[in-house]
Amino acid sequence: MATDRYQRGLDRMMELVSTEHSGTFDHVKLVESYKTLDPDLSDYIVSFAFGDIYSRTSLTQQEQTLVTISTLVALGTDPQLKLHINVGFNVGLTKEKIVGALIQCIPYIGFPRVLNGLTLLKEVMAERGIAPAAPAESDDQPTPASS
Repeated sequence: MATDRYQRGLDRMMELVSTEHSGTFDHVKLVESYKTLDPDLSDYIVSFAFGDIYSRTSLTQQEQTLVTISTLVALGTDPQLKLHINVGFNVGLTKEKIVGALIQCIPYIGFPRVLNGLTLLKEVMAERGIAPAAPAESDDQPTPASS
């Protein structure tokens, strides 16, 4: 029998999953992958992480995801970071918001971890078919001579 926490967590977890990008690794696949090790572990993830923490309303889904992305890049946990970058796109974050959050981390955690995070962002974008924007032209750049 599912508890209220578990059901609330399951509902919240499903809000973060993309039906359009079913090939990406998401929380449902993560939870399923641990069931064979210990069925209680899945319950802990769903009930605590999603039923208690992610169901809080003090932050928006986008704000929760930016905090999570920033924390995971600081910890250097690339598989989980990649999963949450996908979640970021699922909840409407733009590439610019994710890049901005990662750049904000540079003074606190350093270039190596942030660059690793940006590399994962590029991987996720490629997997989702999101083309990187062309660099904006600057006024400092020379312009080609007209013929």
